[in-house]
Amino acid sequence: MRSLRRPGQVHAGERGTHRGPPASGGRDRRDGGELGIAGREGEGADGSGSGQAPLIPGAGARTILITGCSSGIGLDAARTLAARGWRVLATCRDPADCTRLEGEGLVSFPLDLDDEASVAAGAEEALARSGGTVDALFNNGAFALPGAVEDLPRAGLRAIFETNLFGQIDLTNRIIPAMRARGHGRIVMNSSVLGFFAMPYRGAYNATKFALEGITDTLRREMAGTGIDVVLIEPGPITSAFRIKTVPHFERHIDWRASPRRADYEARLLPRLYGPARHDRFELPAAAVTAALVRALEARRPAARYRVTTPSKVAAWLTRILPDAALDAIARRR
Repeated sequence: MRSLRRPGQVHAGERGTHRGPPASGGRDRRDGGELGIAGREGEGADGSGSGQAPLIPGAGARTILITGCSSGIGLDAARTLAARGWRVLATCRDPADCTRLEGEGLVSFPLDLDDEASVAAGAEEALARSGGTVDALFNNGAFALPGAVEDLPRAGLRAIFETNLFGQIDLTNRIIPAMRARGHGRIVMNSSVLGFFAMPYRGAYNATKFALEGITDTLRREMAGTGIDVVLIEPGPITSAFRIKTVPHFERHIDWRASPRRADYEARLLPRLYGPARHDRFELPAAAVTAALVRALEARRPAARYRVTTPSKVAAWLTRILPDAALDAIARRR
């Protein structure tokens, strides 16, 4: 494969053979480190293939499309990669957020993963603005729907799967042909520790991330030999507005007052949703995920997955050595 020089509170499962926690940074032995190559001068600079939208500046730079850039991980990734010389296409669901990002000098346009027409239009605009040279895709957009599994309505499950899974795969499949045509690409999926270690009252989010892990592992194996690398990032607790953005989904779909678990909601879940923000002692800033993203993009041979934060690394280790009964007990205490 022609290598690419890839100038890097959200919460995923590698079956390794070692019996202890990964070393600091969670660096996989398949990660070949950063490899610098010259920018591809002029490729796509004439806007061939589309006259629909102006090309973004920086002819010869690498181009990445990122979803969910209004705040948190997506915003930090967009800013950092732009500073590293990438041509960043920073998408958001809300056009007002796009306007704000454009005010910072970023290229931004709407892309709502819940809306098939929006995904199609966003992919088309990304290819038009880049001259068909989207080198990397970072699927980051997602939301959570907290609540006991027995209280999850079909409509709520449908909504979260549309954004967290269906929209991401739809977008990916619209970008893959351009990567195939050029013989290289990087697809990075932002998963979670909850994609391999299920926690109570997070069933809907757990389910979307477990599904994302499965389909991403499948895609990675299917893409072998094409020059397109597929990578998972599995964060643990990350400082962001994720909890605040969860509240509207909870209020729309969960009738906790009528739940047989009402007391549990009042004791455990409601304080987390509506109380003062609590800082997890293992919580890291969004920049920690961006650092893993940089490695996933710039490594000669990227690892299949990059775990971020101590809880994610420890959880991966525990799932390999403990029986289900012990894992259940640990999860219930959280």
